[in-house]
Amino acid sequence: MGGMPGPQPPHAGYGEQPPQQPPLYPEPSPPSLADAVRAFTSGGLTVEDFQAIFITSKVYCPRGERPGFLALHNTPTPVIPMFSSLKELRRYAGKESKYFTVTGAEVLDLLPTGYGFALDMEGEHRMVFDAKAVEQMVDFTMRRMYG
Repeated sequence: MGGMPGPQPPHAGYGEQPPQQPPLYPEPSPPSLADAVRAFTSGGLTVEDFQAIFITSKVYCPRGERPGFLALHNTPTPVIPMFSSLKELRRYAGKESKYFTVTGAEVLDLLPTGYGFALDMEGEHRMVFDAKAVEQMVDFTMRRMYG
């Protein structure tokens, strides 16, 4: 009791971690939102699988002078332009455009009632979700998160 500690293994010093071996079979990375958009629009992904990817993905939104989403009102119902990548946003809004990012779940939480959104408007796989589709996505997400 109260004696000196015995010899320490070579990598067990204060604050040091033993060397980590890389996994033999790395975990597959989840599909990006851009990949999910392509797969969904070509019929290779179910609605549920797309929504599961969407709610956890980063979404790029053009930004104006004031905080909040920019809306397009020249559509049957107002839509918010959103993008699956910075590259897609720049294609639509230009290189110097201002933007912010949120997750898909935050989009569903923050989107004003009665608004839809268009994903990758200038892209090859453009998707438009009207206000009713957004309500269905919110319902799906709530069921998924809270049972």
